[in-house]
This record gives sequence, C-alpha cells and structure tokens, in this order.
Amino acid sequence: MNRFKIAALAVTALTSIAAVARPLSPQDLVALARIDSPAVSPDGNWLVWDQRETDLAANKGRHELWCLDLRHPRASPEKLTSVTSTNAHAPAFGADGRVYFLAKLQNGKAAIWSLAMTGGPPVQVTGDYDLSGFKLSPQGNAVLVWAERPVGAHSLDDVRPAVANDQGSARIYDHLFVRHWDTWSNGERSQLFVIPLTDGRAPGGGHAIEGALVGDTPSKPMGGAEEIAWSRDGRTVYFALREAGDNEALSTNFDIFAAPADGSAPPLNLTANNPAIDTFPTVSPDGHWLAWAATSRPGNEADRKVLMLRDLNTGKVRPVTASWDRSIDTIAWAHDSASLYVTSAEMLDHPVFQIDVASGNVSRLTDQGHVGEVISLPRGGLLYALDSLTAPPDLWLRDPSGATSRLTAINATRLAEIDWPTVTRFSFRGARKDTVWGLVMRPAHVAPDAKTPVAFLVHGGPQGTASDAWSPRLNRAVWAGRGYASVSIDFHGSIGYGQAFTDSITNDWGGKPLLDLQLGLKAATDRFPYLDARNVCGIGGSYGGYMMNWIEGNWPNRFKCLVQADGVFDVRAMVYETDELWADRWDRGGHLYYEAPANYEKSNPVNLVARWRTPQLVLTGEKDFRSPDTQAIAAFTALQLRGVPSRLIVFPDENHLVQKPQNSVQWYEEVLNWMDRWTRPASTGGRP
Repeated sequence: MNRFKIAALAVTALTSIAAVARPLSPQDLVALARIDSPAVSPDGNWLVWDQRETDLAANKGRHELWCLDLRHPRASPEKLTSVTSTNAHAPAFGADGRVYFLAKLQNGKAAIWSLAMTGGPPVQVTGDYDLSGFKLSPQGNAVLVWAERPVGAHSLDDVRPAVANDQGSARIYDHLFVRHWDTWSNGERSQLFVIPLTDGRAPGGGHAIEGALVGDTPSKPMGGAEEIAWSRDGRTVYFALREAGDNEALSTNFDIFAAPADGSAPPLNLTANNPAIDTFPTVSPDGHWLAWAATSRPGNEADRKVLMLRDLNTGKVRPVTASWDRSIDTIAWAHDSASLYVTSAEMLDHPVFQIDVASGNVSRLTDQGHVGEVISLPRGGLLYALDSLTAPPDLWLRDPSGATSRLTAINATRLAEIDWPTVTRFSFRGARKDTVWGLVMRPAHVAPDAKTPVAFLVHGGPQGTASDAWSPRLNRAVWAGRGYASVSIDFHGSIGYGQAFTDSITNDWGGKPLLDLQLGLKAATDRFPYLDARNVCGIGGSYGGYMMNWIEGNWPNRFKCLVQADGVFDVRAMVYETDELWADRWDRGGHLYYEAPANYEKSNPVNLVARWRTPQLVLTGEKDFRSPDTQAIAAFTALQLRGVPSRLIVFPDENHLVQKPQNSVQWYEEVLNWMDRWTRPASTGGRP
C-alpha cells in the first residue's frame, strides 16, 4: 500500500471514531467550515488561510483568518484573533513579511488591511474603494487591485455614473452581454489599478493600466487572481482578458497582455496569434519564464489547455505539454524554476502533476481524490488542498523527499460522529465499446442481503466529471445519509480521459451520453447486489437537468421519479435566452440555431413531451442567466399539462448555484422528500 493510501486511512480512522455514529445530513453539510486562499510567507515559516464558517441564522458565511507555524511539525492551527472582522478574506504575504487581506469597512466596502505575524493590531492599507481583490508586487512597493468601475476609468476615484438615464428606469443595450451569470450589465467592468505602497500604506486611487482595452479582468463570473501576475522586477503586470468587441457572448478569445505597472504605455498583446483561450499567466521565481495555459480551437471552452512557456529574455514561445492528452486547470512554479506543478482531471481524480521545463516529462504526485489550490514552498516541496467524496477539503504538505502529511482537520469535531459510506469505482463498455468509468456509493450499515433505493446522479457541464471530489452543492454523502445508494457515470463528453472522449459529445447531447447512462446503470445494478434496480430516481443539474428532461421522452419507464435543477427544456429557446452563446454554438457543431436547426432539434426535449410520464421535481434560481428560470417554468408547465405529478421550486435569490445556507438545506430537503415519496410509498403516502 502506498504512502498516500496509508495517510488517507489514518485520517479516516481518526476522524470517524465516535460514541454514536450517524449519517451526514443537509444541516451537517452546510455547517462545515471551508478553506480558501491559503498563503505561505516568503520565508516559508507561516501558513495563513481564509476559513469560512456558516452562520445559519443569518443565512450567510462568515470569513476569518487562521494560521499555522510551519516550523514546528506538531503545531496546531490558530485563529488570528487580532483580526476582529468576521469577513476577513483573501490573505497574501508581502515582501515585508506582513500578511495582507481584504476586510469590509463599517460602510460595507472592502479595503486592504495588513497584520504583522509577530502581533499587534491590523492596519488599514487602502482607502474607501470597495475592492474585489489584490496582488502585491514582489518588491512590496506597489499593490495591484481590481474593482468594478465604469469602462475607461483612469483611477479608483473615477466613479461617474456608468449609464446616464434621466428619462426612466429602462435598461438600454446595443450589444451583448445584456446580462451575465446573475447580473444585468450596467456599464461597469472589473478593471486593474496600481497603487504605490509606502510604509505599509497605499493611499489614493492609483492609476489604471489597461489603456483602451474593454473587458473584465479577472474574467466573470469565476475568474480570480490566477489570471493576473507580476513580473519579478515589479515593472510589468501580466493579465488575461477577453476583449469585449461586438460579439463577446460568442467569443472565447482570451489573450495574455503585458502592461507597464506605471501605466506609461498601452498593454501589449502577447498571444495575438492565438484566437482561442490564453489564461493563467504565471512568472517563474527566477523571472526567466512566463507560463500560461492555452487552447487551440476558438469557441471551445472545454478544449485541452496546453502548458505554454515564453522566454521573457528572447520572447521565444514553445508548448510544453503538446503531447500530453490532459487539460491544465492550475499552474504553480517549483521553487527552483526547473519544473512546474499543475492540476488536471485524470479518470475520476484531480491530481497534482510535476512537469519538467527542459524535457516536458510529466509525473503524477498525488493519488486518489481531488486537489484544489497548489502552493510551491520556498524551501522545496508543495502545499495543496485535498478532498474526496467522503472528506471535505483540508491542507496537506508534500516535502522535498515526497513524504506527505496532513496540516489541517478543520471539520474534525463536526464530523467526529459521521458514519461514512463506502465508495467503489467500476468500469464497463459504453457507447462505441469504449471503457466508461463510474462510482457507486453505499450507505453505512446496509445489511448484506438488503436492497437499497438508488439515486442516479448525472453531472453537469456537459464537459464535466462525476469525480472523487467533495461538493457543497450536490453531495452524494447526503443521499447516503438518507439511506440512498448513489450511482454516477462519467459518460462520453466527460473530462479526464483525453480530448477525443470529451469532444465526442459535440453535436450529440442526447446520443452517446444517454447510452452510457443506460449501460452504466445496468452494469452497476448487475454488479452490486445491494442496489435496488427497481427503485431508482434520477437527479441532475445543468446539463444533468437537461438529461432528466431528455430521459422523460427517451427512457420514460425506467425511473420512479426524476429531479432536474437548472436544466434545459427547449434548446431552441435556450440558445436565444442564455448568456454565454459560445457553449451552445460549439456543442452543436459550431453552428447557431438559425444556421443548423437540425443539430439542435435532434436532441431537444420539448419535441418529446407527449411521452413524458415520470414524476419530476423541478428546481431553479430566478437569478440564473446561464440556464434561465423560464426553462424550468416551461418544463413544469409541460408536466402539468400532461398530468404528470410534478412540483416547481423557485429560489428568487439564487443563480445557477444554490449558495445561501438556508436555501441549501431547503433544496436538499425538497429533493430528498420527493424521492422518499416515490421510492418509499408505504411510509410516506407516495404512489403505490
């Protein structure tokens, strides 16, 4: 048994000992603390992170800073109690050894603060500007910040009205986006500003560095500090940006720009020759290399991201992982600049890989599970966040010798009584006779001869994965806690199996994936006798929600019930209602609806409503502009008109994700009660 499995078993043994074991509940899930933004001091002595605790009564999370002394192997994490704000987050160390972080002022606006690790009160660094994020220069003489400002703002002080409209309340648009993710466009963009930093203070509004570029950096809705980097001499800022142009909703053309930090010249586009995605700019510790990830096919957001290197002395560019059939998700340089650490999906896992700069050789460093953030340590080795289906994220250390140790157990007390389910991986021959992988989760204390109702979970994306990873959103352990076994399939289109496997879903949303699901469910119920093959409910969100609607018309007699969240009901309406149009265009062979309607209609659930008969629960967020709530309302209307038992749940304050703690609990309870109604009729009064 290798060292990774030994460590994992040891942790499981420690955290699962309890006087009275019990299953995980929705209330347990939302109460768990979450680690974010780990940062290590320049000397490698201190680790600081942002820890989110749930305030269920206030229906929100509260952020606090925690630290760990890395010099002492037996040290315990401690809260930075001198930081009294309950919304301190995004910590980063400066060249002066102080930890800088964002915290809200009394007026609700976020400013940068700093704190000495040796003690003393925090000091406010920036003014009253409501910042979204920051990065300190390597020399500690400047801070790069980003904030929402009107297009073309010259400094943070430029807060002129974004849209002048004195005649009424109308929103007026002349081009897309009119809305994105969960926000209506208002003329503001996320923009970069540099503020001089002297004696730990950065007064004033600084100066813009983006020139005439129009776009968001970091990108929306999910972009962050990984899209921005300083040069080692502090004179240049590198950032990723998709220029808005006339067709922003159709464009995935992100470029890497280099801008003088003093704003003395316009930004230079370093990747103008690539019309696809260029992102994650990362400068080597010796200042010699700029690394980034690049795709090659415009319009395909799920294309393989290849590691690229630019020699900052000569300008020469070369791909490093062109022959490695995996897509890069994060980049971190090793301390000696001779290799890089990257993460990528790999057949149900998301490990760390080390890539040699000179040869391009790739070595896997971590075993099963999902690795999130990776930090290269000043004295060698790396720190990373690790989670799995039965373990929420914690921080781990891999020292220069390769030995691993766990640094945190932030939810140990909360999880001490939880009796965890068991997870088994399996494979089968799917569509095209390809090997397809899946996961089965068995609830604890199921008798050997017992039959367990099944939650058949379909992942979103569609270029996603049903991997061995913790999820605060669709957590399979919660279904196990209610007594359901779960089955999930990495159908054709999933990531982690090579780009051809991912591409195979293009123009085939309803074909190979449905066949994989059919074959996978049969393979699972044949192989695992505790699965009750006659008592299965299907659940899916986003593309998984689409699949529930597709199953209604194409597999109508298989399931006791279905649950769809934020799914697609009518692909024709969807392509005219959603925000990011490039996804629909690429997934239908590179055509918009009016160019090739047959590509859309062949897998359109609305065309098969006459066959719908399976009871369905429909959930949506009113602020969801990715899969608009009109799709959910239309599906519910179809179910009602057909006389199919159905229920509609609308969250007016949620988007494509359910994020508020009370809403999350309600979401799970509605879903689980719906499933109980149809799989346990004797006890719940459901259908016979």
